Amino acid sequence: MSCRGGPDAWARCSVRDEKIMTRVHILGTGGTIAGQGATDTSSSYRPGSVMIQQVIDSVPGLDQLAEVTGEQFAQVSSQDMNELLWQGLANRIDELFEAEAADGIVITHGTDTAEETGYFLHLTVKSSRPVVLTGSMRPATSLSADGPLNLYNAVSVAADLEARNRGVMLAINDDLHSARDVTKSSTTDVQTFISPGAGLLGTARLGRIRYYRRPVRRHTLNSIFTAGNEGRLPRVDVLYAHAGMSPDLVRASVSLGTRGIVVAGVGNGNVPGPVVHALREAVEAGVRVVRSARVGNGDVERGVELDDDALGFVVSDQLNPQKSRVLLQLCLAHHLDSSAVQNAFYQY
Repeated sequence: MSCRGGPDAWARCSVRDEKIMTRVHILGTGGTIAGQGATDTSSSYRPGSVMIQQVIDSVPGLDQLAEVTGEQFAQVSSQDMNELLWQGLANRIDELFEAEAADGIVITHGTDTAEETGYFLHLTVKSSRPVVLTGSMRPATSLSADGPLNLYNAVSVAADLEARNRGVMLAINDDLHSARDVTKSSTTDVQTFISPGAGLLGTARLGRIRYYRRPVRRHTLNSIFTAGNEGRLPRVDVLYAHAGMSPDLVRASVSLGTRGIVVAGVGNGNVPGPVVHALREAVEAGVRVVRSARVGNGDVERGVELDDDALGFVVSDQLNPQKSRVLLQLCLAHHLDSSAVQNAFYQY
């Protein structure tokens, strides 16, 4: 059955109809959700130790949500996630949807880089069907492990027809985030994921889903970007700004062959004067420079304290440094000029 409206006209609620079983395929990549500790109260553990079928089998009731299948795509800690795995995931998802092998996809993933993987998929997957990342802050063997319920909720979203056309999502701790907006905000807190500024897409709790909004920026089928064949994406470095920052790191990055630099700037994406000069030199050498911000929320605007037009810089708009890097890599891989790169940051 399904319900819409209720006391809040903007909210929608859906519960799986037991007569219609959709097919959800789970791609396991490792992470804390597949982690194993020495005891149920140990703070140390080995991520990616439990195979995806064991993770699936540990969650009661999944078979009431959908026809669930699993696949061990990778088995890594998320700090070891990389562009080759991103491309492989995007291509595998497209392959499954093109073959009509799944109605929705869930990816179990470590939390450290889930927002980067999610945003890459948000920009490159070519389907309106739901793709939902999930993970956990506590390993599978932990007292009060959060992974099983997170996976249950993620499957419920991936199985829901109302989840289509919302891009790639992250379902975790009863919250539903857009992959574009979400970021990790705490090292250990279970409620670590937030969507600054934009807010939640909705909530997902025990299979009951409420949607608050849809993403307004371009994604998936409306994106010009593709994952491409599995090969290294253009190198883009992120440089963290601070008081007294030296321009040497900029010059080192250029000398080592970077194609792009994202600056995690102070305030509104600012850097010290000598660094501005070094970044201008980088632009003249053919390197794309994007000004983002280290503060975690707000827009980086063009021409506020720096003359971005004269300097040849791109501003990140709302994207944090790590997501700015993802978008810039794709822009470079698709050979966009500086003006088109700036437009991409406004559109995606």
